[in-house]
Amino acid sequence: MRSLRLMLAAALFLGTALAQEITTPEKFFGFQLGADKKMARWDKIVEYYGVLEKQSGGRMKVVNMGPTSMGNPFLMVIVTSPANFARLDRLREVNLRLSDPRGLTEAQAHALVDEGRAVVVQSMSMHATEIGGAQMAPELAYDLLARKDEETRRILDNVIFIEVPCFNPDGEIMVTDWYNKQLGTPYEGSNPPWLYQKYAGHDNNRDAFQTNIPDSQYMARILFTEWRPEAYVDHHGMGGNGARIFLPPYAEPIRPFADPIVWRELSWYGAHMAYKEEEVNLSSAINDAIYSGWGHFGFHWITPFHNIAGMLTESAAARLASPQFVHPDQLRGNTRNLPVYEAETIFPNPWPGGWWHLRDIVERQKVSAWATLDLAARNRETVLWNAYLKGKRQTERGAAGKPAAYLISTLQHDPLTSIKMVNKLLVQGIEIQRATKAFTNGSGMMYPAGSFVISLAQPKMGLIRYLLGRTFFPDNEWTRNRDGSPIRPYDMATDTMFEYMGVRVDPVDELGEVAMEKIAGPVESHGKVTRGPNGYSMDGRLNDSFRAMNLLFDKSVAVGRVDKPAAGLRAGDFVVAAGSEAVLETVARQTGVDFAALRGPVSAGVHDMKRQRVAMYQRYGGGNIDEGWTRLVLEQFNFPYTSIFDPEIKAGSLIDKYDVLIFPNDSTATITGEAPPAGAAPTGRGGRGGGGETAGAPPAGPAGGSAPAAAAGGRGAGGGGGAGGRGGNTPPEYRTGLGTEGVNAIRDFVQKGGTLVTLNGATAFPVDRLGIGVRNVLAGKTTKEFWCPGSTLKVTFDNTNPLAYGMPSRGLALYLDSPAFEITAQNAENYETVVRYEDRELLESGWLVGEENLARKAAVVSAKLGQGRVVLIGFPAQHRAQTHATYKLLFNALVR
Repeated sequence: MRSLRLMLAAALFLGTALAQEITTPEKFFGFQLGADKKMARWDKIVEYYGVLEKQSGGRMKVVNMGPTSMGNPFLMVIVTSPANFARLDRLREVNLRLSDPRGLTEAQAHALVDEGRAVVVQSMSMHATEIGGAQMAPELAYDLLARKDEETRRILDNVIFIEVPCFNPDGEIMVTDWYNKQLGTPYEGSNPPWLYQKYAGHDNNRDAFQTNIPDSQYMARILFTEWRPEAYVDHHGMGGNGARIFLPPYAEPIRPFADPIVWRELSWYGAHMAYKEEEVNLSSAINDAIYSGWGHFGFHWITPFHNIAGMLTESAAARLASPQFVHPDQLRGNTRNLPVYEAETIFPNPWPGGWWHLRDIVERQKVSAWATLDLAARNRETVLWNAYLKGKRQTERGAAGKPAAYLISTLQHDPLTSIKMVNKLLVQGIEIQRATKAFTNGSGMMYPAGSFVISLAQPKMGLIRYLLGRTFFPDNEWTRNRDGSPIRPYDMATDTMFEYMGVRVDPVDELGEVAMEKIAGPVESHGKVTRGPNGYSMDGRLNDSFRAMNLLFDKSVAVGRVDKPAAGLRAGDFVVAAGSEAVLETVARQTGVDFAALRGPVSAGVHDMKRQRVAMYQRYGGGNIDEGWTRLVLEQFNFPYTSIFDPEIKAGSLIDKYDVLIFPNDSTATITGEAPPAGAAPTGRGGRGGGGETAGAPPAGPAGGSAPAAAAGGRGAGGGGGAGGRGGNTPPEYRTGLGTEGVNAIRDFVQKGGTLVTLNGATAFPVDRLGIGVRNVLAGKTTKEFWCPGSTLKVTFDNTNPLAYGMPSRGLALYLDSPAFEITAQNAENYETVVRYEDRELLESGWLVGEENLARKAAVVSAKLGQGRVVLIGFPAQHRAQTHATYKLLFNALVR
């Protein structure tokens, strides 16, 4: 007995000593995290995690996943017991096997549950102005290392916790630096005037299913392939005039095709979080409200279809790190399941108002994060068994249901884009087979060897169904107001990857016998050069032919464009003279584009191309998210461009430096800096709620302009910061708007031969200010008359027009708060309709009310103005670097 007491005393002493060796956040940073007017910067947070790892006694491992878009480290921090770390690889294997239980017997599954540990992933501050999560994360990690109570030991023993301390390190640095710069000025607590992610801004959450930016790629590895956790929580921030923290579950409507256990788990975890908030007297937590279960396919909304309990918390915002006083009269409901700011079963303890501090956010988020770990630890066996059940039952549903599989033929309009889509699906952890021999489907259609087969008899059946199958947003009592008007979805009504990318995918109810093999890694595309004396052609239907064109221009290789079909060439194909074969071989390897030998000399019907000098308008006012994504698309396809700001445009003489000027999606009022007219309607109905050289810029923003988003959303063309940053809480040097000078300079640019390319909502600018003779037929329509939120619609392309070279005759366009045009000009001979909505049955996926308002209307128009032209691309042709199907409409406008 005496020896046992000595052992216990020694263990207590050792635990106390170990706790004393862990450096507290206060000591390291010099202040309590969440203190008023203090923010820990990402470089110091990274340094602190290094300190914690060294002091953790084998309970923490810090992994640098790689560089972000701006070269900062993206961290994955693993916290668990030393015993679990000693067999971490094995525990990861166990978790992966439970998540894909095909071939497992029930007894084997029980054995794996006994052996396994619950894996929980939590990420912080994806949206960089929602700063509470990244300030909370180091304190959460410290508590897990320093606390010695039974609850903490249970978590460490039963859970493998993967913490992503900041989902957006670049933005965390931008926001911290901006806040410190403005501290003590009239602009204290304002959001940065540029995008807070180099390309995506507030849209970084919308990148989960296409993974264009590095941060998304790292998180996809953690969530979808390398760990496949049982639970995932993404900690965010929201507006400051309602509940203090939103907790799971989501409100209605939800998406079908997830395993029902997932939705039960969200309620289970959310109830525990809310209970723990009340237990420590943190008021104003709300469940089952505000955020619907059918949202965009961002990380916390896509994970349920990976059989992960994917959850969201949203904390009420302060003014960054500065406290905000909220008067009781300013507190309101007016949202899903909280019509008024009063107590109800999902919101039993309303906050009375008063001063709201960053520390209040840190405390509430830490409680919710800890509660998630606590529940998983207390119920390890249940959590792991449910992981097995979800994977098993989804596989069984996929095997029993229809379609049985999706087929992706090698015979595509743009085969290289179809391979890109396959690789994106592999990033999601979807199993894909490839035919080793040609085969036919049940209707007799032939598929060549190399075609892809995706069976739904696999655990991610629901995910496959949404990415590769037509999708219809519900139109019911959950999506209509009492007066019958539609309720705006949270962002998009569909995220159908194959429609966005223009890939033909065929559902089949019976697969039959197909010789095939599982794809083990990314599919590579290697172009080839078929040598010949007459020169070479590139297929103008391939998006990547534009990339090859740019790479050839970089090497001073001349390129021509076919205008009249002849000798096996189509209008829009590219031709290259013989003599540069070494360069062509390199470009073919880089792009996957084939260079085919010409049958004979080609001269008639071909024009020599001249590389155009491209500029794109970049503004402040929180930045323009669509501009950021457009930059990324241009860089992905090697288009050189220059970002230009208001001063350079106002200075005039643009035609001396540029041939093409792009205006991404934006309103006329924001572009010009004018106040919008009272009651101004959006461009269309049914949209979202709420690189390169930088020239002529006022005070430079990070990365040529990177992204904001007010705490309330940033879900429009910009990312927050008010109406284009015209004034108010914006420093004068960052206020934006072209004014009359800029408008006149743009008119002069076009009249002297320049091309103005306007995207989606920005098409109103040349109509309103340059006198382009079209009208938006959707303007002024009520939501009962016309409604189409983020949907794919059927269109026809005039592919004899150079702006639609390489396009099919029929296809799909993504409609999102878009106009539709009717030509009203007296000089109508100067106007060309390039893309038009079809006559009837326009909806492919999403939600459409009042299609008669859109049928047969123009979607893309080209208008001559003086010696130049204005191109109105009336839908988001390059939306979020996702809509590959319509990229060529933009690319064709940038070449001559």
